[in-house]
Amino acid sequence: MSDFDIVIVGAGHAGAQAAIALRQRGFEGTIAVVGDEPEIPYERPPLSKDYLSGDKPFDRILIRPANFWTERAVTMLTGRRVVAVDPAAHRVIAADGAVIGYRQLIWAAGGYPRRLTCSGHSLAGVHGVRSRADVDRMIIELARTERVVVIGGGYIGLEAAAVLTKSGKHVTVLEALDRVLARVAGEPLSRFYEAEHRAHGVDVRLGVKVECIEEREGRVIGVRLADGEVLPAEMVIVGIGIVPAVEPLIAAGADGGNGVSVDRHCRTSLPDIWAIGDCALHANPFAGDLPIRLESVQNANDMAVTAAKAISGECEAYDAVPWFWSNQYDLKLQTVGLSTGHEQIVLRGDPATGSFSVVYLRQGRVIALDCVNAVRDYVQGRALVLGRAIVAPSLLADAATPLKSMTDQPDR
Repeated sequence: MSDFDIVIVGAGHAGAQAAIALRQRGFEGTIAVVGDEPEIPYERPPLSKDYLSGDKPFDRILIRPANFWTERAVTMLTGRRVVAVDPAAHRVIAADGAVIGYRQLIWAAGGYPRRLTCSGHSLAGVHGVRSRADVDRMIIELARTERVVVIGGGYIGLEAAAVLTKSGKHVTVLEALDRVLARVAGEPLSRFYEAEHRAHGVDVRLGVKVECIEEREGRVIGVRLADGEVLPAEMVIVGIGIVPAVEPLIAAGADGGNGVSVDRHCRTSLPDIWAIGDCALHANPFAGDLPIRLESVQNANDMAVTAAKAISGECEAYDAVPWFWSNQYDLKLQTVGLSTGHEQIVLRGDPATGSFSVVYLRQGRVIALDCVNAVRDYVQGRALVLGRAIVAPSLLADAATPLKSMTDQPDR
């Protein structure tokens, strides 16, 4: 049995940043990062963009080079999946039987792609986009692929569709709801991206359901829809969300469900166990203190710092403004805040120009912005979200008026 002062389960953004933040705060004890992949920590967002397209080799998406971890005495236990937690004995058990003791445990295991439940979901040629191995398999198959069906009109699916369309593949996007990005954005943004993808040759289908994946000799050959139509395909990409990887913690008695519940300092209900990143269910002040999970690099990094501060004796509640981004074609989308529960949408600028923003209001206050090729709005709008500013919709809609000039205004 090996033993460490801090064991971090998960080698993604959250786990890597937790180790970095502990060392930055002068923590001198032993630290181990346990990851279920063979690689040291690397960035996930480029997987569906620059890495899939070949624009960035793997060494350019490493969070830090290998010598960084060695120099800071962070032990990387790669290729090990933790399957059980024993909070009483302060130890975790890996799938290979290895037992690792801890004084403090930081759970940063993220999640795994939600899979289809229909027949054919596990055929060769059906892919999620969550790990380097996932995308490497796709890259190998692309040489013999002409037609791709993407199931799910969220950011992962749309980003992959953009990359594959630019590489000359015929791409169809299937979305069960009546618009893409329906769970995360307002209708103006959804309709804009639907039009952009169609203009680039993507066949975007809305309100459709998948019956099954068709196969021949164990490989995908098409996707059958509920109405009987079969879409020929040599590759299927499934982007329908993730399942938080928290089963060992829940089995050990941690509070949770859709994630593991944490307080404002990222503590779980189990002693000396913290949870951060995609899998952490927390009351977020930018969502009206509703319990949510945030799947973003920002949340992973900021929660990691919060946990590291608490372990180091600096108790500072998590209160970071959420932000996200997505690159598709020549469009850079930047989001600040959470539009969940918005009551009003203000369109700022003209989508036809390819540069505009969507502003979300709740009870008259600015709660979020989606900015497409509008970096200035994104940078200046952050202050409005942080201040929960009350600004007249007519003023917000005036793209000629800088957001930084707007203070609380009576609605008019």
